[in-house]
Amino acid sequence: MSTSSGMSRRDLIERGSALAAASALTAPLSSGARRQSGPNARLGVGFIGCGGRAGAHMQTLHWLKTDGGEAVELVAFCDVYRPRLQRAAEAYGSKRAYMDYRELIADPSVDLVCIATPDHLHAPQAIAALNAGKHVYVEKPITHWRQFRLLRELAHVAARSKAVLQCGTQGMSCSAWEQARKLIAAGAIGQPIHAEAGYFRVGDWGERGMPVDDPNAKPGPDLDWAAFLGDSPRKPFSADRFFRWRLFMDYAGGPVTDLYPHAFTPVVHMLGVKFPSSVVASGGIYRYPYELRDVPDTFNLLIDYPEKITVALMGTQGNAHPGTGHAPSGSVGRAPVIRGWEATLTFAGANIVITPTDGSSAKPATIKIERGEDLVEFWKSLLAAARSGRGPTASPMDLAYHTQTALLMGMAAWRAGKTARFDAARETIVL
Repeated sequence: MSTSSGMSRRDLIERGSALAAASALTAPLSSGARRQSGPNARLGVGFIGCGGRAGAHMQTLHWLKTDGGEAVELVAFCDVYRPRLQRAAEAYGSKRAYMDYRELIADPSVDLVCIATPDHLHAPQAIAALNAGKHVYVEKPITHWRQFRLLRELAHVAARSKAVLQCGTQGMSCSAWEQARKLIAAGAIGQPIHAEAGYFRVGDWGERGMPVDDPNAKPGPDLDWAAFLGDSPRKPFSADRFFRWRLFMDYAGGPVTDLYPHAFTPVVHMLGVKFPSSVVASGGIYRYPYELRDVPDTFNLLIDYPEKITVALMGTQGNAHPGTGHAPSGSVGRAPVIRGWEATLTFAGANIVITPTDGSSAKPATIKIERGEDLVEFWKSLLAAARSGRGPTASPMDLAYHTQTALLMGMAAWRAGKTARFDAARETIVL
C-alpha cells in the first residue's frame, strides 16, 4: 500500500506500537456525545473484531487522526475473546469494551462500525449496524458462502438505509478500474465478450498460518463460543476452529471467497454487469491436504452473463506465477484481461493498454493510471461519504452484491457438481 502522504504499508505497521501508545494519551469522547453533521464532523468508530485485519484498520484510522488531519476517534471495541478485546481497548485508551456486538452498535458514541470478524458473522452484524443507523465498513467476503439469503437481505437493507456501507475490497481505491470502465463504456474495445482474472500464490497464508493465541483456551466468560458460531453448524469447541477458522468450510470458503473478491470486484465494475446467468466451477484440495483443512486451495469458475460475456476466474495457492500482464501498482492478484470484439484491454504496471484485435495495423494505446491502491484514501473516501450521508462509496453494497452472488453461485455449483443459474426475477440461485 502506498499513500498520498508517502507512508507505505510497512511504515504504517511498524509505527503501530507507537501509535497505540500515543492514543492512550488522547481522551475518548464523552459517553453519549453526538457529532455534528457536515464535511468536518467528528466521527466515532467502533470495531467489531479485534484480530489482525482489524488491527490494520485501527492503525490506519489512528494515523489519519494524528497525522492525516481527520476528525475521527477510535471509541469502542468488541471481540468474543476477552484477551484480544482488552489488548485493543487498552492500546487505544478506550473504556468501551464489549463482548456482544449488539452493545457496541447501541453505543451512542459510535457513528461508524468496522466489521472484521469471521466470514459468517459479517452479514448479521452489518444488517444490525445499518438498522441502527450506523455507517459500515465490512470486510470481504461480505457474507459466508452459504448465506445467499443474508446477502440479499443485506443488499436490500443497505439500499433503504440512510447510512453508507463500504466493502473491504480496498483495491477499488485504485483509479485504474474506473478509468477502464469509462473506456469500455465509450467503446474503446468494442462489445466486451470475454474477461479473465484470478489470484495465484504459494503458501497457505492466512489459513494454516493463523496463530493460536492460547492452545488451552476454553469457552467461558472470556471466550464466547456460541457467539462465534453464529448461524454455523453446532460443533464442539476446539482452539483450532476458534483461532484458525479459515481452515474450515463452516466459517470460510478458501480462495473463492477469501481471495477472489479482490480480483473479481474490479472486473464486475469495469464491465458494468450485474447478476450472472450461469456459473460452473472446479477445484479442490490439491496441495495442502493436511488433517484440519476442508476448504479448497484451488478453485476455477466460468461465469456467463446475460450480456453475452464470459468471465474466467482462476487461481491456486500452489503456484504464484500470475500469468501475462502486470497488475496496477499496489494491487493484488492476476492483472485482469478484458477482451472485446475490436480490442483487448490489459494493464502494465502504471498503465492501461488497449491493443487492437489481430489484423489491425493500429498501435496499442496507453493510458496512464492516475493513482494506485491506497488503504488510507479508501478510508478517507468512506469518512467523507459518512459525513455527507451520500454514496456511493469506493466499494459499495450493490457492487458487492453482484460480485458475491457470482462467487456463491460458483461455490454452490462446485459443491453440487452442477451448473448454478440465477433467477433474476426472484433474486434466487437455482441448481
